[in-house]
Amino acid sequence: MSVYALGDLTIYPVPETQKTDLPGKWEYRGCLAYDSSLPAEILNCGDVVDIETNGGAARPESECKTTCPGDPRYLCGSGARLTWYEWSLTDPLYKWTYASGNTAGSYKFFVPGVVVPLMTNVGVNGKITFVEKAGTGPPNSTGAFELDPSLAGDFSKAWRTMRGLKTDVFCSAGLTLPDKAGRQITIGGWSGTSTFGVRLYTPDGSPGTTSVNDWQENAAEVRLQKGRWYPSGMIMSNGSMLIVGGEEGSNGDPVPSVEILPRTGPVIEMDWLLRTDPNNLYPFLYVLPGGGIFVGYYNEARILDPATLDTVRTLPQIPGNVNNAGAGRTYPLEGAAMMMPQKAPYTEPVTILICGGSTTGAATATDNCVSIEPENPSSNWTIERMPSQRVMPCITALPDGTYLIANGAKQGVAGFGLANTPNLNAVLYDPSKPVNERMTVMANTTIARMYHSEAVLMQDGRVLISGSDPQSANYPQEYRVEVFEPAYVTSGLPRPSFTIADKDWAYGSQHTITVTAGNTANMRASLMGAVSSTHGNSMGQRTIFPAISCAGNSCTITAPPDSKVCPPGWFQLFILDGVTPSSSTWVRVGGDPAELGKWPQSKSFTLPGI
Repeated sequence: MSVYALGDLTIYPVPETQKTDLPGKWEYRGCLAYDSSLPAEILNCGDVVDIETNGGAARPESECKTTCPGDPRYLCGSGARLTWYEWSLTDPLYKWTYASGNTAGSYKFFVPGVVVPLMTNVGVNGKITFVEKAGTGPPNSTGAFELDPSLAGDFSKAWRTMRGLKTDVFCSAGLTLPDKAGRQITIGGWSGTSTFGVRLYTPDGSPGTTSVNDWQENAAEVRLQKGRWYPSGMIMSNGSMLIVGGEEGSNGDPVPSVEILPRTGPVIEMDWLLRTDPNNLYPFLYVLPGGGIFVGYYNEARILDPATLDTVRTLPQIPGNVNNAGAGRTYPLEGAAMMMPQKAPYTEPVTILICGGSTTGAATATDNCVSIEPENPSSNWTIERMPSQRVMPCITALPDGTYLIANGAKQGVAGFGLANTPNLNAVLYDPSKPVNERMTVMANTTIARMYHSEAVLMQDGRVLISGSDPQSANYPQEYRVEVFEPAYVTSGLPRPSFTIADKDWAYGSQHTITVTAGNTANMRASLMGAVSSTHGNSMGQRTIFPAISCAGNSCTITAPPDSKVCPPGWFQLFILDGVTPSSSTWVRVGGDPAELGKWPQSKSFTLPGI
């Protein structure tokens, strides 16, 4: 036989195992026997735990003798053998901090519940509304209650029964409107007329005083154009509401469209929602400082033009699990998302953070967070491993710029009876730390919080933890309400305090506060957006650190510059002495440019005006 070669002949040395000149902090470990049934993703880039779980064992180096197909200079295993490398154990890729004592925060029982909530909202009246899926509670339940946290020690006074809901809020969207009353709205629902539902509540009263207002609804007069189960909602930069996606109800056909409230035109169909159904429900929505709208759904993300709602940029695919790149992040593969803090002078690119999720099929919960600067044309997703797997998490933005990750399960997907092994541990994510060093393992709870659980920031800086309705023999419906006390509470450090007269802010305006306790030398202020918490989605979330300057006990805060940096709405204003926040005061930023205070034009609704 004769062999001919065209061009220069490359002569390779006898192949050997690569042990030097390795990228990053990879280190050679030896030859490994493995279970040949393992998925390729684990074989090529797995975890040490996968080796242990699947009976991996060290073998003589001579058994890894096949030439690497990508580089004939080296050997890459043979048959059921792998050449095995690990990232340096002395300089690991990720580092978690394990807090203890007061630094770990604390879960505490807060108040006995009267409802298993589907959604919770902290109102501008200082009280917290709970709405439930119809049929969850007792047969005579009205489906809506309001908690006065100042009266949590007196169960007979802490809860107020609310009325007015006429359709089922099961898996609806929620927002706080930028009108002068700070009305709360729920949109969509489950089955039939409920999916078209538009329900409004005007918060009244104050902590320790009686509230009397109820929910208002008239589906015959005020309704969505398309019925929607599992939609998301967002206040746009012009003050209107954007409603995205959903299904027709009761696991029905997709509703792959968006619409505006108050109605300004027909619905707009979106091919990307149709293509990714049913794994795109409760998509993550954010107004970006450049004016575009970020949408995260399933394992994809894009930026929409705010005027036409056309796609202006499709972002790289969202990374999944090490054993399934197609893992998803939105219901039913439910993770949670946050916009990371924006800080004056607002020149740094904004970052979106998404944590947890799951896969179709095996329902393997995700053990990572991913983040991206969506307005940076060259950006890609950064992956950070979490200390444990988590599907159905809730994330709460804290006034010091950190994020509390809580609730959820270690296996499964969102839905009734579809998850196991509750994740009882809280994790603190601190974006001010280096990537892969941002997570701190905090305190544990004893209460499983799985499907239909919530977490919202209270005005005293604690996190109200509620709900769980897995409808499983192993995990009961959960009525008990807890609070998580972050380390800035459990530290016992004195809390700053302030007073403010002007609570209605125009963009770029300046406002004086009087600091009544705390050191103003390095004082900060934070604005925390009003949140509706349901299904891992914190609709309305935003964390802004505005410019602040102090002289003596008088400080001047400059409002954010425009509706792209800060969409119009209500915010909890905190001041911080070091890491310790005050209690908050509600302020409105940006007014009511869409004149929602005059909507809807129906005698069934009380309007606050503009």
